[in-house]
Parts: sequence; C-alpha cells; structure tokens
Amino acid sequence: MINNAMAQSYLDISPEVAQALAQNKAVVALESTIISHGMPYPQNVETALLVEQKIRENGAVPATIAVINGRMKAGLSRDEIELLGKEGHSIMKVSRRDLPFVVANGQHGATTVASTMIIAEMAKIKVFATGGIGGVHRGAATTFDISADLQELAKTNVTVVCAGAKSILDLGLTLEYLETNGVPVIGYQTRSLPAFFCRTSPFEVSITLDSAEQIAAAMNAKWSMGLRGGMVVANPIPPQYALSEGMINAAIDQAVTESEEQGLIGKERTPFQLARVAELTGGDSLNANIQLVFNNAQLAAKIACSYQSII
Repeated sequence: MINNAMAQSYLDISPEVAQALAQNKAVVALESTIISHGMPYPQNVETALLVEQKIRENGAVPATIAVINGRMKAGLSRDEIELLGKEGHSIMKVSRRDLPFVVANGQHGATTVASTMIIAEMAKIKVFATGGIGGVHRGAATTFDISADLQELAKTNVTVVCAGAKSILDLGLTLEYLETNGVPVIGYQTRSLPAFFCRTSPFEVSITLDSAEQIAAAMNAKWSMGLRGGMVVANPIPPQYALSEGMINAAIDQAVTESEEQGLIGKERTPFQLARVAELTGGDSLNANIQLVFNNAQLAAKIACSYQSII
C-alpha cells in the first residue's frame, strides 16, 4: 500500500485537484500514455483537453497524471499536456518498473494504466478513466508478454473505467489472468466483454451492473472489507462509433504479424500495433478510440460522484 509522507514528497497535486480532494469532491484520474503514444499530434492534445471537459461537465474534477521533470503530477496544466503531445514518442512510456528511474533522473514520463493507478492511489483518487487496459498479448504462452496493468489491478485500490481490454490482445487469457488475481470485471449494462473498438466479444464479464450507483456501492463494500485491488468497469463503445468485428480483426491480425516480423516486444509493441490498425482502417479506429475515451470519461465521472456521496 502506498500511503506515507516519503512517497508524497515526490508528488505534486495541482491546486484544482487538491482543493477538490480537500472538499471531498469527485476526482477522476486520466493517464498520459494515450497523449504521447496513443494518438498523433495535435489530436492527442485536443482529445486530452476534451476528455477533461467531459469530466467537468459530469460533475467531477479531472486529474491527468504524468511525470514532469522527475515530479509525479496529479493534475496537469495545459502547457504540460501540450508538452506531452508535441514530444510524443520521445517521452518515455512509464510503468511501475520505470517510475523510480524517471523520477530519480528528473525526466518526463507518460504514465501507463499501471503507473497512473499508483500515482492516483498516492493522491487518494479512486476512479480512473482510460481507453482500454493492457493484458495478455497474443502468443504469451511462449513470450510471457503480459501487461503490468493486470498485476497493478490486483493490488492497487483504483477502479478503472475502460472499453475492455485492447482488442490487439488475447482477451480470453486476459480475463483468466484477472480472475486468478481476484479482479472483478464489471460489464456496464452488458454481459459481453467489450473489445475496445467493438461492443462485444465471445467472452463474458464476471458481473453486470446497470448504474454508476451500483458500481460505487461495490467499490465501497470491497475496500471497506479490506479486500485490496482494483476493479475493471468495461463500458462498451457507443454503437454509432463501433467498428465491425470483421474489419477490425483483419487489421489487428495484420498489425500483430508485422510487429512480430519486426521483433517488437514489451512496451514498444502496443503503440505500434494501434498506430498500424489506425492506418489500415483509414483512420476509423482513431476516431473510435477518441469517442470511447469520451464515453468512459463520462461514466467515470458519474461513478466518482456516486462514490463520494456514500463514503
């Protein structure tokens, strides 16, 4: 558990976020890898600012998380978001493993789901909106390429609202891994696990809940009982923006094959595959990605508001 004065000494909470937390207002964390590695400039900056706006419109305060000059940040200025967007892939993608080195060296870092959860918990933020979580990569039986996001979900008390796992992954094994580690996967008004760009997949979630209030009540019960670890809230992409499974699966298969041919592994693999899928779908997947993030931000804000009303 991260909760001590030493850890806090590495963390800067923006005045807006600090005031919201002090007044027990709802706050929603946002990651920064989606800014630097998930989309091209300037759409990445435009999207980041619009996501923050969606959260405010739904009654919560956004806290975009990153590492700037070696300082962990909960709440970024517009200039800091612009920096991450312009620098793009030159900004280091930072997970749990990388955090101490980026901080110690005074570098910039774009936070993944895992490191965003860590910093959110330090800042006492309980809800986090993103596009999709990482998971078990295809071929992991031989490569052991499994995202650190899954282990973080098993031990860090933050609820992650997403459109399911990224569809470039092995969704079945990702669900199995989460189940083994006691992480509930809540389908928001769905029994089927959403597959990022698509509303459905062949796999089922562990439980279906139909309202933000029900999800907030489950969060409160879990953590009040001392059961550590996060929750995944799988929120399907709005139907008007969903892509056909046939088209997206063909693009993903090609992107996966190309990444294997180029020998890409670890944290290099996902940004390459998502960018290649965007190219192969003529930009349709990029627009879908933006819309699903907006949708997740709105639901996350509602969950955060509901949670604050009951604790």
